[in-house]
Amino acid sequence: MEFTAGGRLEVRITRADVGKRVSVRYVTESGAPGERFTDAVGVLTSWDADVLLITRRTGEGVRIAESALVAGKVVPAAPARRRGPAASFEELARVLARAWEPVESEPLGEWTLRAAAGFTRRANSALPLGDPGLPLDEALERVREWYARRDLPAYVQTATGAEGTQELLCAELERRGWRSEVSAEVRTGGLAPVADLDADVSSVLLSRSLDAAWLGRYNRSGEPGPHVLKVLTSGPSVWFASVPGTEDIPAAIGRCVVDGRWAGFMAVEVDPAHRRQGLATAVMTALARQALDEGASAAWLQVEKDNDGARALYEGMGFTVHHHYHHYRYGPYRAAEA
Repeated sequence: MEFTAGGRLEVRITRADVGKRVSVRYVTESGAPGERFTDAVGVLTSWDADVLLITRRTGEGVRIAESALVAGKVVPAAPARRRGPAASFEELARVLARAWEPVESEPLGEWTLRAAAGFTRRANSALPLGDPGLPLDEALERVREWYARRDLPAYVQTATGAEGTQELLCAELERRGWRSEVSAEVRTGGLAPVADLDADVSSVLLSRSLDAAWLGRYNRSGEPGPHVLKVLTSGPSVWFASVPGTEDIPAAIGRCVVDGRWAGFMAVEVDPAHRRQGLATAVMTALARQALDEGASAAWLQVEKDNDGARALYEGMGFTVHHHYHHYRYGPYRAAEA
């Protein structure tokens, strides 16, 4: 990482560079001998009261005292991606949203307020893809009121780590008391390599509908009501996969939503007693072959950062990180604050 000009370290960023991707070097307060400097790369999301806030692509914020800064420069908005299908953040965000359609929704400018009686944050959060048509504080108040009327916590879904993502909005939310509860990766890859995996798909059953047995393995919704079925069956072309198990509960399940060139994989679950038998791979391979038959060519999936087993599986299939998404929550809504 080159910061020098004429052999000297230089700080080549200013407050005017807020919103740009930067690379900085700064002095650590308690570094080990020989490790006095630390580097950080991300979006410069604020520079207030002599403190810089840099948001890394994972959504992690790094606060740096201006007095500790020894070098800095603006760097390209996003590194070139060498693998995976090309896709803008906005295109992919809209595809993902169509795979988790809510029971009800309402526009707020170019934002969308979504609710599904609390089943999955992806269908119970505001999706900000553009201008809400109001100053941010007013827009967030509208968000809080809308969810309070439904007795739901107020969430805003944001993204970081790709060109056009929302690092600045994340910083503004944190400044106003919203806190990130869940972060996950959105990964993309070619569909054909998944369909071509050497997996035994003979026991995988595909269906357009889901039944009580499938829901018994999914086991994320408690007693499933109509709102759960509405969300899970939503999407342009939805398929459910299952591998027969014991006691009428499948040994493995999966869900795929085909949407134009995209096939999204989700709800891939395997009975702990049947893990390491290739069932997750078989489920995804069978679903990928079906999606190929419908004309899809690219694939996506979502995985939480601490799910190391799933991340290793998907990396082996060729999926790479496209961006990270986060659900920011505001505390319990109180009418007195309206």
